[in-house]
Amino acid sequence: MAASVGCEEAAAAAAAEEEEQQQQGQEGSRESEGECGDEAEADSDSSADGEDEEKENEAEIQRLEEQLSINAFDYNCHLDLIKLLRQEGELVKLRRARQKMSELFPLTEEIWLDWLKDEIRMASESTDREKVYELFERAVKDYICPEIWLEYAQYSIGGIGQEGGIEKVRSIFERALTAVGLHVTKGAAIWEAYREFENAILETVQPAAGSIPSPEQQQTLCAQLEKIHMLFRRQLGIPLLDMEATYAEYEEWSEDPVPEAVIKNYKKALQQMEKCKPYEEALLVAETPKLAEYQAYIDFEMKAGDPARIQLIYERALAENCLVPDLWARYNQYLDRQLKVKELVLSAHDRAVRNCPWTVGLWNRYLLAMERHRVDHQFVTENFEKALNAGFIQATDYVEIWQAYLDYLRRRVDFTQDSSKELEELRSAFARALEYLKQEVEERFSESGDPSCTIMQNWARIEARLCNNMQKARELWDSIMTKGNAKYANMWLEYYNLERAHGDTQHCRKALHRAVQCTSDYPEHVCEVLLTLERIEGTLEDWDAAVQKTENRLARVNEQRVKAAEKEAALAKQEEEKAEQRKQARAEKKASKKAKKMKPGDKRKVDDDDEGEWGQEEEEQPSKRHKGDGDSLLVDEEVEDMEVETGLFGRSTPARPDASSKPKEKAAASRKEAPKVLHDSSKDNITVFVSNLSYSMADPEAKLKELFESCGEVVEIRPIFSNRGSFRGYCYIEFMDEKSALQALGLDRKVVEGRPMFVSPCVDKNKNPDFKVFRYSTALEKHKLFISGLPFSCTKEELEEVCKAHGSVKDIRLVTNRAGKPKGLAYVEYENEAQASQAVLKMDGMTIKENVIKVAISNPPLRKFPDKPEAGRASQSMVPRQIYGARGKGRTQLSLVPRALQRQSNLVTKAENGMVQNSPATSSASPEEPKKMSNADFARMLLEK
Repeated sequence: MAASVGCEEAAAAAAAEEEEQQQQGQEGSRESEGECGDEAEADSDSSADGEDEEKENEAEIQRLEEQLSINAFDYNCHLDLIKLLRQEGELVKLRRARQKMSELFPLTEEIWLDWLKDEIRMASESTDREKVYELFERAVKDYICPEIWLEYAQYSIGGIGQEGGIEKVRSIFERALTAVGLHVTKGAAIWEAYREFENAILETVQPAAGSIPSPEQQQTLCAQLEKIHMLFRRQLGIPLLDMEATYAEYEEWSEDPVPEAVIKNYKKALQQMEKCKPYEEALLVAETPKLAEYQAYIDFEMKAGDPARIQLIYERALAENCLVPDLWARYNQYLDRQLKVKELVLSAHDRAVRNCPWTVGLWNRYLLAMERHRVDHQFVTENFEKALNAGFIQATDYVEIWQAYLDYLRRRVDFTQDSSKELEELRSAFARALEYLKQEVEERFSESGDPSCTIMQNWARIEARLCNNMQKARELWDSIMTKGNAKYANMWLEYYNLERAHGDTQHCRKALHRAVQCTSDYPEHVCEVLLTLERIEGTLEDWDAAVQKTENRLARVNEQRVKAAEKEAALAKQEEEKAEQRKQARAEKKASKKAKKMKPGDKRKVDDDDEGEWGQEEEEQPSKRHKGDGDSLLVDEEVEDMEVETGLFGRSTPARPDASSKPKEKAAASRKEAPKVLHDSSKDNITVFVSNLSYSMADPEAKLKELFESCGEVVEIRPIFSNRGSFRGYCYIEFMDEKSALQALGLDRKVVEGRPMFVSPCVDKNKNPDFKVFRYSTALEKHKLFISGLPFSCTKEELEEVCKAHGSVKDIRLVTNRAGKPKGLAYVEYENEAQASQAVLKMDGMTIKENVIKVAISNPPLRKFPDKPEAGRASQSMVPRQIYGARGKGRTQLSLVPRALQRQSNLVTKAENGMVQNSPATSSASPEEPKKMSNADFARMLLEK
């Protein structure tokens, strides 16, 4: 009974447990269904977003591919396409895009490592491994990169099981040591990896514990140990970073003491490392591109004279400055003149023109290097064709590259033969060059780049001197003269000398007669050459004809020159008259403006009780009065440039100022009464000159102190005020030290109260009259654009948005006037010349806000400075300045001579209510004191008139 009860209880418990599990399962299923629903909904949202993003990427990929089909040399476009394809996982297209870019440009270390890692992941068979090896071989040729060599060596270890695998790994490591083993900071990694590999081989040849090695095994073991010893010794003889740790490791690893020769080499390398340390530390702290630091390092290694180290430091510099043509040019020049190793030289030249294809000088050097090392003619021609498609930015660059190629073809010709394949190729190349400059270059640049026809001249010289074909030379010179060169004497004399050397007297005479008729720049010289020819070789008839022709020609020339001089004088006189008219118009306009400001009812009161007889500067008077309750309140308006002859009308009573203007007038009065502080020129190095400030600046000292305190401790701020106490818009700021003053120059052109503030060094112009402060370069800058025709409303941000589509923009400067208003001009600086030339092609003629802009490479014209005046004129022009001061006779000058002693002037005197002509007085007559007039007398005088 008890057993049955226990069974029933167990069954009931089991049933209850089963029911509970079912309930939990149902709840769990409901929860899982809810979770699955949420996940499904989230997945659908994310998939929708992913599809949109995928479509956008596909559209962008298509756009980039189309852009590259138009311009394959767009470097940034290649980078963007590769990045998108890698993101989308389009491996086939990605490989093709990388391949195309590598054909046009050397790839950077980062691009190569990404490419290699992608290919390594996909490589599965031995054939794939060989393709990866080929890719590594291409990668190590672009730049000398320790990371790529290390990756190459480590990848090769994976094929150690194949036939000859160990020897192949050792070969790659040895090549890596030759290429980057001398790298001071990264070379040690290659040495250590090589030693680790040899130590791993050593483990495989060690005999088993307790066994006795055979003679062959013992020999193999000793050979392997010697290889590791040799690696340690070779590394210790090279100045590398942290070489002390390597020496300690060698001491610990070696069972024998370190040989004396190794210690000696190690100490020598350690000394060399100490010399290199300052340059390496400078590179560590310097900002990219570190060009100046690398140049200093190169100069140091050049003095030491180790070719391997010089080559390595050049390669390190070029890895970070691959778009600097001058650096490539110096490196290639060193290789051409010093090392002269064919593979090394040609590789460097090839990388130079692939990095900077727009630089014609690099292409010229490459053609010379290929000729110097006897490269196949077909290969030279192919590279010349690449140069023509490189997109030079000047018409003269095409002339230069054509000339270099024609020189190469000329040196291939054997002129002892009457006709040859090489000669025909040279002639056809000359004809093609002329056609190319006429069609392609003129269409793009609106000029051929060869106005004096140097290519045609060289062709004519070759035909005359080397081919004895004067008929062809004459045809070429006839064509040269018809291109606008017939007016130049030097062109005729060049042709005459050619005829003199390889032609006959008849053609010489004919050429000189034509020269006398056509030359306009130096006709006297041509006439003299003709007369000399006839004096030596001509008959009497020839002499008479030459004399008559030269006299008639020179007479016409002199007549033309006289007419030109008269015309120029008439134009100069006309300009002077116009200038005088403009000056008179300005004076009349100024007088009318003053007359308008002075109302007839605004008569000035005269203080009859004033007995002062001294001339005094008149206070600024308000132009309007408001009447009310017997008191007159003055409106805050100033009458400008009004001069009153106090000798005739007496002294005016000062007007009562308005209450609101009292603080300003008090401040002006305090500035006016403040003692003048002379400038101390000994503190110019710690002082800056600030100008173009707003005249209405309320408190210049406080405002400028707030601005310049960030540069360093400000000792003194000296604003310059006029004699009336008003701020003149410039000041001197003195700092505690020179470093702060130099830092303050960085605030130049900062906008303060709506105007660009000018900050410049404090320089005494009397001691340095030629000193000019101009922050920007006035030379040709191939990486900078000059844009004109911009709308005045165009902002810096809007222009940057347009320009950054064609490359990486470093800086944009909108040109403004002194008031800070835009002038519709801008300078845009790109990272390199390639991007700038690309932007010129794409942006020139573009429309921005209905304005058609013009874009060109920045090449400002030379500034024209006015000629110094003649001594006579200078003395005359200085007379007024000696009498009245640097700015003429100003209102602020005080006459300290009593009126009773002043001579009456015959000049027209400006008065408040009209013009009064003083009666002339001779110098011998004693001056009479003018009669004082009251307001009533003055009114009667006007009524009588």
